Amino acid sequence: MENIMEYRKLDPGLVNVLNKMPTSHKQPVEVFVRTTEVPNQKEASFLKELGVRGLNHQRCTFTARLSAEAVTELSHQPWIHNLKLARKMRLA
Repeated sequence: MENIMEYRKLDPGLVNVLNKMPTSHKQPVEVFVRTTEVPNQKEASFLKELGVRGLNHQRCTFTARLSAEAVTELSHQPWIHNLKLARKMRLA
């Protein structure tokens, strides 16, 4: 696996957060993971190992708390459409 992210699959907010994170900082980032199609069994297992939540056979968008390394790994998967920073909701 390469250590360089495929930035075309990352939204600008996620790129910004990851670039500002010190290399020694291992805190996971809350993201939306969008696949090109409903994940097959092998892809679903891969996502589950990384900590992706809400996996089922009808969805293509999931949430996860991922390390920078996991984001890099997912960015290289051909079946990943994009990764987007999940924003915290503010109460009015």
